[in-house]
Amino acid sequence: MEEAPLLWIDEWNFWARIAAYVFISLAVLRMLAYYIKLASLKEYKDKYDYINENEIGALWQSSLLLLVGASLLANSFLAEIGIFWFIIRWVTTLSIAIVLAVIINNLLKFYYPFYVEKRLRQLRYKPRISPKTGKPMKLLSEEEEDVYLDEGMQAEEEVFSVDYDVWVDEETGYTKIEKYSGHLHAERCPECGYLTLRVVKEEIVTQPTYEEEGELIKYYICSYCDYKAQTTFKVAKLKSKPAETATA
Repeated sequence: MEEAPLLWIDEWNFWARIAAYVFISLAVLRMLAYYIKLASLKEYKDKYDYINENEIGALWQSSLLLLVGASLLANSFLAEIGIFWFIIRWVTTLSIAIVLAVIINNLLKFYYPFYVEKRLRQLRYKPRISPKTGKPMKLLSEEEEDVYLDEGMQAEEEVFSVDYDVWVDEETGYTKIEKYSGHLHAERCPECGYLTLRVVKEEIVTQPTYEEEGELIKYYICSYCDYKAQTTFKVAKLKSKPAETATA
């Protein structure tokens, strides 16, 4: 028995095409909004934070919108068709869309971070320009920067929760301190090779004293292959308290 064609297929084609263009436009606008905002940021640190927090999410959202739009567009040029083949076409289209979504998600999760980390490193270590002289500033070494960090900042660095970069204009003495996460960025997993090894726990097993260094253990786990590791670090001795000056 031959299946009767759907009477509303022409109307479906029209509205499905409109919806497809809307979703595709939203996908383009999502990325356009991201890049306009990124271009509007003048400070390298602001660009660093914005890329780090938003880029992968923006790409994922845009990809989903694009897949929905493409699915609608692929099913908006139907000739006379019955309900059975209409459902079959949509099931096939959605299956392809889901497979593509999984592939895109894996690319953004396991491969794209390599590219993002490279750009972030470039932004982090790109010479800062002094607003006083208009000349490039000097990035201090770990040893040199301690003079410019208070005890709380130094303590954060010692337990690897925060990393500070100190830029100095040697001509005027102008100083710029930038704060970065010390452990949220993924590292390369020695087991699978992906940039998916993250710190999940930090534990100070020996508290530092004024005479002896302390000991910190960082626990890692790979979000891709579940590889686990731990590394022991030394925590610097407590700084000697400055002698109190006697008052008359």
